[in-house]
Amino acid sequence: MAFKHLAVALSLVAALNVAQGAITRRVACPDGVNTATNAACCSLFAVRDDIQQNLFDGGVCGEEVHESFRLSFHDAIGISPAIAATGVFGGTGADGSIMIFESVETAFHANIGVDEIVDEQKPFVARHNITPGDFIQFAAAVGISNCPGAPQLDFFLGRPNATQPAPDLTVPEPFDTVDSILARFDDAGGFTAAEVVALLASHTIAAADHVDPTIPGTPFDSTPELFDSQFFVETQLRGTLFPGTGGNQGEVESPLAGELRLQSDSELARDSRTACEWQSFVSNQAKIQSAFKAAFQKLAVLGQDTSQMVDCSELIPEPPVLTAAESTAHFPAGLTNADIEQACATTPFPTLSTDPGPATSVAPVPPS
Repeated sequence: MAFKHLAVALSLVAALNVAQGAITRRVACPDGVNTATNAACCSLFAVRDDIQQNLFDGGVCGEEVHESFRLSFHDAIGISPAIAATGVFGGTGADGSIMIFESVETAFHANIGVDEIVDEQKPFVARHNITPGDFIQFAAAVGISNCPGAPQLDFFLGRPNATQPAPDLTVPEPFDTVDSILARFDDAGGFTAAEVVALLASHTIAAADHVDPTIPGTPFDSTPELFDSQFFVETQLRGTLFPGTGGNQGEVESPLAGELRLQSDSELARDSRTACEWQSFVSNQAKIQSAFKAAFQKLAVLGQDTSQMVDCSELIPEPPVLTAAESTAHFPAGLTNADIEQACATTPFPTLSTDPGPATSVAPVPPS
């Protein structure tokens, strides 16, 4: 009996070793340096190294990262089953159409300024064996990995080239109502209100160039170099000023000199359907990371057949971790809980410390 038990145990160990070997087996890439779990991912090593050095300035969470993520969203959201149901082409989502049909799509009002990052990215697509749809989403995932506090995003390879431009009016605008924005996301991919809020975590590393063209590079929070929760704090503060000219479509007053607030962000932060979810991200870095990662993965494959795609997520670098101080939300100097416009009806806004010193003024994001 003892020998029988020993034989069974050895068989289980052998089976486990085989299974683990199957899970961890890697293939050598043609470059003679890297290995991958799937040979299809090998070509991405060169793409990653190229864009980190030559698009993202050596791996900096800067303007090109912000613009690359904006491009990934504007390309992916270009799909509408509601339009398709009328017999008109409704787009195929994350398909690279914004680059393939640049002259058409960058002329849409919602895509003002996107032509600049499209033109920056085109040479990388030309020198690597990758479709525009794959490149746009890959560049966004790699770029965000340069931002401390960001999640390590997934990337799936295998988007075929778009055959037609996406229809106009599929990209939400900052002057759209909450009803319109939530309906647009629901139509595009069945996104819930909570998932819309999660995607807007990207605004913590974002800046506006064209809302007020007199002040390009104006960030949406006081820490645009960090993927943290300050955006969710500062959008709840009472607006008192315009950082530039004021009166621009899609802009409302912000609480800080040098900080721009989009009308859509302000209204989503205060709407009963989204306010509590919005507030829940304050000082909750783990939730920001997990929710944003899941929502971005859903966005990045809109319109695609994921069963025909290859998981190359291992190519995405692990982002730097925030320090304990950086991951703790705080009020900018001169502001307190008394300046919060409480919107969540069920949970009080957290009590936060205030930065010392004179009133905070936010510097613009420098150009590359």
